[in-house]
Amino acid sequence: MNQIIALVVKEFIALFKDKRARFVVIVPPLIQLLVFGYAASFDLNRVTYAVFDRDGGPAARALLAHFEGSPTFELRYRIRRQDEIAALIDAGEVLLVLQIDPDFDGDLLGRHGEAPAKLQVIIDGRNSNTAQVAQEYVNRVVADFNRHWIAAQGLGRSPPELAVRAWYNPNLESRWFFVSGLVGLLTLVVAMMVTAMSVAREREQGTFDQLLVTPLHPAQILIGKAMPGLLIGVFEASLVVLAAVVWFGVPLVGSLAVLYTGMLLFLLAAVGAGLMISSLALTMQQALLGTFLFMVPAAILSGFSTPIANMPEPVQWLTLANPLRYYLIIVRGVFLEGAGFSVLLHQMWPLALIALLSLSAATWLFRHRMD
Repeated sequence: MNQIIALVVKEFIALFKDKRARFVVIVPPLIQLLVFGYAASFDLNRVTYAVFDRDGGPAARALLAHFEGSPTFELRYRIRRQDEIAALIDAGEVLLVLQIDPDFDGDLLGRHGEAPAKLQVIIDGRNSNTAQVAQEYVNRVVADFNRHWIAAQGLGRSPPELAVRAWYNPNLESRWFFVSGLVGLLTLVVAMMVTAMSVAREREQGTFDQLLVTPLHPAQILIGKAMPGLLIGVFEASLVVLAAVVWFGVPLVGSLAVLYTGMLLFLLAAVGAGLMISSLALTMQQALLGTFLFMVPAAILSGFSTPIANMPEPVQWLTLANPLRYYLIIVRGVFLEGAGFSVLLHQMWPLALIALLSLSAATWLFRHRMD
């Protein structure tokens, strides 16, 4: 037993004498804790909505006052025309639209017989989890309004009839949301793993110096290291897309040309990040650790499972440098709503910029480590 204790003490001493080992034990868990603690949440702190009040009576105004008085809801727009609804939801400006029937007051007061007062909620169903949570919040506010209204008016009528329409995912199938998101997540994992280990593998095996004495230019070496990750990433993404459509039944409404354009830009950004890690890493173990440190925060800060709008503002700014954030919007836009180039262009140009910066940084690091 004393011998085992001595060996354990020796291992601890060796572990904490190594600066890199101390870094691995302390820093990565703290980073993951901060990312998960601030970014990972299924609650909605702010539900953005628009109002299309076609009645304008006192009952309608009282109902809307309950939404405006709720700390969870944030009124963004008051709609005057029916065609404004689609534009706001498509652009992600609001999560839901409250549409009040023209006869809401009269129906609630029983002026038109037994016709129920109607309130329609049009909700963005692309994120099924967020849509379900927001729908539950709406139900609570409507129930609270009904209690106050009956207490004030002394009426024993039924509550307003709440009709919910979820656009792009009518049944709020969570599988549609998660499987389409996996197209981006699995593509990132494969592309980064292949490229992050490429140069590190050469260094660990002792063949990197032999590669440098070949007639190849450093840019040619870098392109050769990047192409396998790019091609394997395209193959992997195509396989996941095929499985999503054929096996899981996720509708692919949009154009494959739009999907593959976004895919190519995303893979260039991912390959650039992988080559940066590979240029810095001396061993495959360091490359794997660097890939892990990049991918976990990238997944959390992408909106894959939790809405970016619900994160603290400094964290939201941090997500702007995350290529997976833009690619998931492109994938889900093509899959669920059939978005084209005109709608997704503002997601593609940041991807192209991130790809340019990451590939440029990888080239500089590669040449710097060669000197």
